[in-house]
Parts: sequence; structure tokens; C-alpha cells
Amino acid sequence: MMSLTHPDIDYSNKVILAPMVRIGTLPMRLCALDYGAGKLITSIIIIIIIIIIIIIIIIIIIKTRIYNLINMFLFKDLVWSEELVDKRIIGSVRQYNHATGAIEYYKGKSLTFSTCDAEKGKVILQLGTADADLALQAALTLKEDVAAVDVNCGCPKKFSIQGGMGAALLSNPDNLQKILTKLVEHSGMPVTCKIRLLESKEKTLELVRMIVSTGVKALTVHCRTKEQRSTEKANWEMLRDIVDTVKSIRDIPVVANGDVIQWSDIAKVKKITHADSVMIARGAQWNPSAFRKEGLLPFETVVRAYIKKTIDFDNLFQNTKYVLLSMNTEDTVHTRSELYTSVQRSKSMRTICELFDLVDYYEEVVAKQKAKLEEAERAKQQSDEGKRNREDDIGATEPIEKKSKLN
Repeated sequence: MMSLTHPDIDYSNKVILAPMVRIGTLPMRLCALDYGAGKLITSIIIIIIIIIIIIIIIIIIIKTRIYNLINMFLFKDLVWSEELVDKRIIGSVRQYNHATGAIEYYKGKSLTFSTCDAEKGKVILQLGTADADLALQAALTLKEDVAAVDVNCGCPKKFSIQGGMGAALLSNPDNLQKILTKLVEHSGMPVTCKIRLLESKEKTLELVRMIVSTGVKALTVHCRTKEQRSTEKANWEMLRDIVDTVKSIRDIPVVANGDVIQWSDIAKVKKITHADSVMIARGAQWNPSAFRKEGLLPFETVVRAYIKKTIDFDNLFQNTKYVLLSMNTEDTVHTRSELYTSVQRSKSMRTICELFDLVDYYEEVVAKQKAKLEEAERAKQQSDEGKRNREDDIGATEPIEKKSKLN
């Protein structure tokens, strides 16, 4: 069941940032949102429909609970987090970063997850799990700062499959059903699921029927099997049968994933599959402006925008470097360039900024962050001192009160 803090989400007519390990961290998610991730796929017909819906909503709002309806029907931007494994999340402690304004979850000295106000109500936790109880514990740990939870049933990587997670769940439907049911019934958040195709149409549709029956709010389908890689063509035609099957059971959105590289691909995939929404992975990794209806921006523009986000939120240098080396890699001229080699050799954030002419920006932001930390520390010291003074005052009055009672 949904709650006031986590109302239903409209997953229809969206272009969504896909979950990508080590790519989908906070700076990339914010870039994707800036460039239009999660925005409505609009046309004249859809605009007319929206106007009609708004009129209906206004009438309904007068008679029913306003909060949930507003949040349910507002067209929110959506981005998926990178996959986070349940055991990594459980035990993480939430804290506020005074320098950057980010909310960060740490397990010991390791950062588990970070978010900020700009993606409040928009970021979906993609959860790697093979256990229903652990899945629920992990979801509840991050519940305060994510809008919903999505169970990863599509990752074909060895570390995921060996743990019974990701694509391994495709061949263990009983366990998948337990996980989804537990989350749907007890998390208090919208729950979705992302799968791949099975080896046959019949087995795929059988799995889909089970997933839909658990009460999930949407289903994302990567139109490849777990054995196929991105170099092999996605099977969009198969998704048409999946959409028909889903709609015959419950009218929930189906999201298409696989070979959707940029905005210009959307109309084609939707026409072939009848999917409600689409999810972009590689295209966004290469160039996060893939979400722009107006087309791609030059790499030089988007890479600087990304680096600025990493500076703003003091992103881990190793992660920043990894993402930079993953961007624009479809361009072999770039991957053979002196710039790419220099990024490979870089060992600090300042070096990265020197390569992209962002040293002034870096120094200005770092100075502001340092000032904010110092201000927060002074405020803490004053608060602690005030608390000690109050305790001293209380201690000083207690003997007098006791003596008065004895007399």
C-alpha cells in the first residue's frame, strides 16, 4: 500500500535514465534530469488529453484527498539509481553533508548512496537482491530519500548471478514472487521490476503474468536475453506480445529498454512495441543530453556540465574518472585522443579540471564548501556549549530544590 510520503507514481509517457552500475550516481542522474529524463513524451493529442485530465483532476480534488492525488498525477521526472545490493545498503547511516547539501548514506567509511533536493521524489532505487527479507530491510533503509523501489532481474554479470540476484531471478520465479510480494505489501512505496527476455516467448509471458500478479506498478523489459550483449540487436517485436499480456491482466505501464539511444529512437520503438515509456542506458552513458527532444549537445558541452555536478557534490574522484572514461566511447576518434589518454592518467579532481578548463570553477566551489563546513562546525560548537550550560544550570538548581523539600 502507498502512503502519504510515497504516493503512486505515473510511469507512463516517460523517457527514463536506466540503472547503470557506477554510472548512475548522483551527478549523472542530475545531468539526465537537466536534459529532460523522465519528461513527458508530448504531442498535440497528448496535450489535449492532459488538459482533459487536469479538468477531471480538479473536480476530483475538490471531493477527495488532495495530497495523494496531486502527487500521483503530477508528471514527475524519473531517474533510476545504479544497482545497489541489499547487504550493502542494510546498516548504512543517513547524514547531511553541510558542504554540498547532499543527503549521504555511509556504511563505515564507504558511501552507499547520495541524493539531494533536486531529485526528491524522482529517484528510484534499483535494488539487487535474492532474499525477500533483506530486500525489505534495504528498501526501508533508504525509504526516506527514494520515491520507489525497482527490483533488478536483468543484470547478467557474474557477481550478480552468483549471488542469485539479477538475471538469476529469471530462472527462480518463486523467489522473485516472494521478493516482489514482500516489497509490495510492506515497503509502503511503489514497486516495479526490470527483466530480460527468456529463451522462449512462452516462458517469458509466463514470468510476466506472475510479476504483474504481485501488484507491481510498472514493468521494464530489456529486450534481450541474459546471454545477449549490447552488440546484438534488441528484440523489440517480442515486447509487443509482453505489452498485450500485461494489459490483459492489469493496466500498468510497460517500459521498453534496449537500443533506445536518443530521443529520435522513441517514436519508432513505441510504434513497434506499444510500450508506454522508454528507458535509455548506453545513449545516456555516452551523452546524457540523449534526453533532449532538440537533439544531442556536443560532448564538450555535456562533459563540462557533468564535471561541474561532480564538483558541486564532491563526488568520489574514482567514480568521476570512471564515468568520464565511459562517456563518448562510441567515438573512436575521442577514445584515441590525447584528451582521453590524459583522463586515463589523471590522479586528482584538480587535474581533471585542468584538462577541461574548469580550475576557476573548482577553486570557487571548493572554497564555498570549506566555508560552509566551518560555519556548520561553529554552529555545532555553539549548540554543544549551550547544551552544556543548560545542563550546568539544571545541576546547580537541583541541590536547592532538594534542600527546600527537606525543610
